[in-house]
Amino acid sequence: MLLPSTIAVDGPAGSGKSAVSFAVAKRIGYLFVDTGAFYRAVTLLALEENIDVHNAEAVTTLARRAQLDMTPDLAADGRQYTLLADGRDITLDIHAPQVDANVSAVAANPGVRAALLDAQRSIAARGNVIMAGRDIATVVLPDADIKIYIDASLDQRAERRYQQRLKNGEPADLDEIREGLRKRDETDSQRDVAPLLRTPDAVYLDTSDLTLEQAIDSFYQTLKR
Repeated sequence: MLLPSTIAVDGPAGSGKSAVSFAVAKRIGYLFVDTGAFYRAVTLLALEENIDVHNAEAVTTLARRAQLDMTPDLAADGRQYTLLADGRDITLDIHAPQVDANVSAVAANPGVRAALLDAQRSIAARGNVIMAGRDIATVVLPDADIKIYIDASLDQRAERRYQQRLKNGEPADLDEIREGLRKRDETDSQRDVAPLLRTPDAVYLDTSDLTLEQAIDSFYQTLKR
């Protein structure tokens, strides 16, 4: 069976796009690429070099010279991918609290987004890739072999985040999580640079009433059409 080589996946926060995309990629032997990791990488490098993340020009310059690459799990520790910066494995470092607190400013930088396009497209050009984010079908891979938009209701996405935090032993307030996601949806869909949009040619996958296993199977069946 011949499967699409480049698969673009978009969707709002909490829709399950990363978990579903990674599971399908693992099933079919593809590389899962989380484009959000690239913005985290630039944030990490900026912090390491004491560059103000709000200094758009300096951070853009950093993003242009950083050699970023993504490969399958090289450490055999269950990670979704290995992210390299100038050959250095920074996969675990990009999830540090300091990165969490500063990545929004970096991701909103138009210069950074433009600078990272070449790295993301180069990885996709190798083929056998499932790339997930919020502007994949519209900006990063507009000519992808297949585009999938993964969605879920706000209430369902909030409930999933709530249960996830409880499972991890973290403090959680359902109303607070729901409001945070609502604001994130508003920001992502209304921003001037690469807003979250569903392209007319994207297959729509609503996971609101699906278990993770059902969502994975639905995604996989879409690829076989």
